[in-house]
Amino acid sequence: MVGLVSYGTYIPKFRIKVEEIARIWGENPETIKNGLGVYEKSVPSIDEDAATIAVECAREAVRRADIDRNYIGAVFVGSESHPYAVKPTATIVGEALNLNSFFHAADLEFACKAGTAGIQNCVAMVNAGMIRYGLAIGTDTSQGAPGDPLEYSAAAGGAAFLVGKDNVIAELKDTLSFTTDTPDFWRREGQPYPSHGGRFTGEPAYFRHVSTAAKRIMERNGLSPEDFSYAVFHMPNGKFPVRVARMLGFTGKQIEQGLVVRYIGNTYSGSSLLGFSAVLDIAKPGDRILLVSFGSGAGSDAFVFEITDNIESIERKPEVWEKIRKGVYIDYGTYAKLRRKIRMG
Repeated sequence: MVGLVSYGTYIPKFRIKVEEIARIWGENPETIKNGLGVYEKSVPSIDEDAATIAVECAREAVRRADIDRNYIGAVFVGSESHPYAVKPTATIVGEALNLNSFFHAADLEFACKAGTAGIQNCVAMVNAGMIRYGLAIGTDTSQGAPGDPLEYSAAAGGAAFLVGKDNVIAELKDTLSFTTDTPDFWRREGQPYPSHGGRFTGEPAYFRHVSTAAKRIMERNGLSPEDFSYAVFHMPNGKFPVRVARMLGFTGKQIEQGLVVRYIGNTYSGSSLLGFSAVLDIAKPGDRILLVSFGSGAGSDAFVFEITDNIESIERKPEVWEKIRKGVYIDYGTYAKLRRKIRMG
């Protein structure tokens, strides 16, 4: 049995409401909220970045697992906002965790699915006998240009998962990926904000990849939507995951617990993983969970997990929704300062 041994999350405490961003740009906030399905989003503090978020959620995952951290043989950090263009984030996490330096470390980047790619890498290395435990992290402080529609949803947060074979709380039954070269979203080296191709974002990118990956993994395992207690899909906004769930035959009840995007925005590499973590917070033994990430460019990783009896013995407080409810609201001026949107020269 290989699967998840523990998990940890981190969401910055600051929040900004859609109404406050809309006020600055003269937009109708109700139109924005109805169009995106996002009401507010998380904002990193001036001293928070993808690395500090990765460290915080990794520490929680290790603390909950109560394992000898020297058995962690790999650290993969997925993000599209790594603080350094040349300098790994994974080594920072390893140092902060006081690992023994004999571990594989790598940064991953595949837009919003880099964190789930890390889980797949850890699973492969555990199954191959190369490592005992692997740590996979999805973390981002995502970017949106002032006045761009992304500014209403681009947020910050992360989740970390310990993968192994001992005391597994969520057994991995299967995983697969569906990948194509679909240029729906990109950011070139040195550019502060990403660009997006509107007509590619929905049907040929998100919906095609998420639905194809989900259908294939269900077919391969002889499963249907009714066989799952919960389903979590990547959340670029509050509308897309609801629509793709309906397309696939899932109910609102199956996706509601993981639909965190409405109150923290799109945390990119942390998005589907934070939703998945929210489901793990309340999952019971025997529950089956479908997780499908999405990364622009484009691809989806699909997973089928089954919760084991060990879930009852792990500390799951504070829960993701508890962290979401503890937000501190700020105005646009403070937001612009924290996100360094005011540039001189």
